Amino acid sequence: MATGEIVAQGLKIDWAQMPTYNTVMSVAAGAGLLMVVGLMRRLGDADRPLAAEGWAMGFGVVGAVLAVTGLHMTLTWPLAAGGFPFDNVIFGEPSLAFGVLLLFAAFYLWKRAEALEAAPDRFAMLAAAARPVSVFVLGMGLACFGIAAAGVGYELFAAPPEEPISGEFAEHPMIEAVFISGLYALVGVGAVLFPLALRPGRRAVTAVVLLVWFLSGLAFLLFGALNYFTHIGLIVNTM
Repeated sequence: MATGEIVAQGLKIDWAQMPTYNTVMSVAAGAGLLMVVGLMRRLGDADRPLAAEGWAMGFGVVGAVLAVTGLHMTLTWPLAAGGFPFDNVIFGEPSLAFGVLLLFAAFYLWKRAEALEAAPDRFAMLAAAARPVSVFVLGMGLACFGIAAAGVGYELFAAPPEEPISGEFAEHPMIEAVFISGLYALVGVGAVLFPLALRPGRRAVTAVVLLVWFLSGLAFLLFGALNYFTHIGLIVNTM
């Protein structure tokens, strides 16, 4: 069915068959990336207290949101029986992976708070602990590249005309496809470089990781917050 025919007839969605909560997932993922950047910067600032318990609580909150929603989306196939089964792979699995990583980081920071605070080189101590799991981070970074390629190749992520703001670009699906795919690509760059950033003397690599995760984290957070309006509008317009 052509886009013009959908608009003319008025798109109707059975929302009982189309659960969606990538709004809170996007906000949590963005906040998690920003907190990772903040922690990595704080680790290198020996003149400021680390306050590891605070970082542990922050990671625990967003990690729990991502792990629970990501697990449900990953195991419920397809989550949206009315369409978009690829959302399980695009949103569910990365959210689950990131959520579990944040939860274990929260546990480590909580248990090792005093030792980290007293360590002569806090970044080196945390980097040594994170090296084994960096293999999984690398793998998920490659997965983000795959998602980004699929997003552009199959012109995914385009909003229907009934969705406020985003729907204005419904006739140009590549705009949102490139935008969202670009965010995944940025996350992927940071994840692939993460194992190298944990090695001593790799300040330039660390700076790149911090930059791409800051930009993508901020974008995911703001875009997720915006989607609270656009998704509510879509629901109202298609009930």
